[in-house]
Amino acid sequence: MPAAPLLPSDARTLAVVAIFGVVYLGMLLGGLPRLRLDRTGVALLGAIAIVAVGELSLEQAAASVHLPTILLLFSFMVISAQMRLGGFYAALTRRIVALPLAPPMLLGVVIVAAGALSAVFSNDIVCLAMAPVLVHACLGRRLDPVPFLLALACASNIGSAATLIGNPQNMLIGEVLALDFTAFLRDTAWPVAASLGLLWVMLHRSARPVPRSLPAPGDDEAPPFDRWQTAKGLIVVAALVLVFLATDWPRDVAALLGAGVLLLSQRFHSSQVMGLIDWELLVLFIGLFVVNHALAHTGVTAQTVAWLQAQGLHLGEPGPLFGVTLLLSNLVSNVPAVMLLLPVVEGQSPHAAGLTLALVSTLAGNLLIVGSIANIIVVDAARRQGVHIDWWRHARTGVPVTLATLAIAAVWLSF
Repeated sequence: MPAAPLLPSDARTLAVVAIFGVVYLGMLLGGLPRLRLDRTGVALLGAIAIVAVGELSLEQAAASVHLPTILLLFSFMVISAQMRLGGFYAALTRRIVALPLAPPMLLGVVIVAAGALSAVFSNDIVCLAMAPVLVHACLGRRLDPVPFLLALACASNIGSAATLIGNPQNMLIGEVLALDFTAFLRDTAWPVAASLGLLWVMLHRSARPVPRSLPAPGDDEAPPFDRWQTAKGLIVVAALVLVFLATDWPRDVAALLGAGVLLLSQRFHSSQVMGLIDWELLVLFIGLFVVNHALAHTGVTAQTVAWLQAQGLHLGEPGPLFGVTLLLSNLVSNVPAVMLLLPVVEGQSPHAAGLTLALVSTLAGNLLIVGSIANIIVVDAARRQGVHIDWWRHARTGVPVTLATLAIAAVWLSF
C-alpha cells in the first residue's frame, strides 16, 4: 500500500511550482547563489525534492525519465569516447591545419570538418577533442587561432542541427516525437549547409597570419593515433547511420548494440571509456525529466498553455514556437528549453514542430559564450594555451552569425 503524501494536494502543487521555479532559475544562472551547485546539481536536487514532497513516487519518478533518449545519448558518448581514445579527432585536426592552403581556404576546411563531424559525433565531443589541437597547430603555423576557434565552435553548433544524433536536444526531440531520421536530415541539410557557407563568408577575412607575437604552442596532450581503434569506431558509426537511414530499427537499441561492440576491446579498458562519459549531462536530463513531469502531473502546465491560447499565443504554431524557443534557449539553455516545450507540441505536427525546435534551439547556441557547452569548451581550451577569447570577442562573431543563420532557418521553415 503506497504511503500517504506528506502534504495536502494544494500544498503539494505550490511546492512543485516552487521547486520548478528554483530549478529553472538555476538553469538560467548556471547554479544557485551562495551554493556550490551547477545546473546538474540543481536539477538533481529538484528531482529529489519532488519525490520528498510526495508529488511523485519513486516508481513514478523513474517512469517519467525517457529511457530511449538516455540510452541513445549514453551510447553515442561511448562511441565518441572510442574515437577520442583512438586519436581520431586530433590526427584529423593536425592533417587539416598542415594542408598547404591559404588561411581563408584552411578556415573553410575547418568549418566543413567541424560541421560534418558534429552531425554524427555530437558537437560538444568534437570541440572537446579538436580545440586544443587546433590552437596548438595554428600557433605552430603563426596563424591567429581565434578565428579558427570561433569557426570551430559555431560550425559544430550549426552542423549538429543536421541530424537527430548531432546533439542532446536533437536526440531528445527525435526520440520523444518519433521522427524519421531520413526525413529530418533531408529537411535540415539545406539550411545547415547554407548556414555553414555563410559562416565562412563572415569569418574568412579574419583568417590570416599575424605579425604580432603569439604564445608559444604548448603540448596539445592529444592521444596518439590508433589506426585500428579508429577504424573500428568509424565502421560502427557508418553501420549505425545506415541503420538509421534505411530501417525502422529503434535508434536507441541499435546505438546501444554499437556501443557494446566497441566496449569489447583488447586495447582500451572499459574504465577508460566510462571515464569519458559525460555523466553530469545524463543526470541533468534525468533530473529535468522528473521536475517537468511533476509540474505536468499537477495540471499547471496544461492550465498555463490554455491561458496562453486564450491570450492568442498558440505555442504549437510555427511563429510563436520559433520565438519562444529562441527566447528560452538563451535564458535557460537549449536542453531545458526543449524539455519545457516538447509537451506543448506533442499534439501538433511532429515533423514540423521537431524541425523548428531542433534548428532554433541549436542555432541560438551561437549567440553568446554561455549559449552552448561547445562554446565554453572552445574558450576554455584556448585559455589553457594562452589565447584569450572574452565574451565581447565571441559576441562580435556569435551575434551576427546567430541572427543570420536563424534568418535562413526562418525562411526555410516558412515553405
